[in-house]
Amino acid sequence: MSLPDVLAGIREAERAAGRPEGSARLVAVTKGQPVDVIRSDILAHGTFPLAEGRAQELRDKARELPEAEWHFLGALQRNKVKYLRPVSLVHALEATWQAEAIAEAAQGWGHAPDVLLQMQNGEPQKHGVEPEDLARVLGEVRATGLNVRGLMVMAPYDQPEAAEALFRDTARRAHDLGLSELSMGMSDDYPLAIAAGATLVRVGRSLFT
Repeated sequence: MSLPDVLAGIREAERAAGRPEGSARLVAVTKGQPVDVIRSDILAHGTFPLAEGRAQELRDKARELPEAEWHFLGALQRNKVKYLRPVSLVHALEATWQAEAIAEAAQGWGHAPDVLLQMQNGEPQKHGVEPEDLARVLGEVRATGLNVRGLMVMAPYDQPEAAEALFRDTARRAHDLGLSELSMGMSDDYPLAIAAGATLVRVGRSLFT
């Protein structure tokens, strides 16, 4: 596949869900891809947010592509916060201390990224805020001064029925919390995520195969 193929799939999923064209935005996951490939396979087709899961890889690529909009997807460690200066959106915030560390670093940057709270998906090995704790953590993160735009979730791999239920539950919880951004869906399940209301879909593998 390629980026135009993925965009066509996103537009088709929007139509199938009765949603306006452009209401689901592609986030191009570029981890492991060299800068020249990012330029040829992604940026040659338009302007899209680029996302990395490793803070140092993001730092290095952002130096070569300073004009790009950068998102961070990975589990955040305290000693890696300093590398997030180029980032406009952190997708996977899961603890108040992470928000406090970002807010402190942002004082020196002169700007702060927006954040999404990652909701735990029921798999013990996955990160995230337990659903029943979302309201509390949301209040604590907002108290640091960071702007919480919405929720992010990762669906169980190769379980479409479980993924569909999880996406719809996440969308319901975001609505109940007054949050509008939903980062849901990857290469294998983004149509299900769009049907449930995803506004950001994180696609990597399908863009480069």
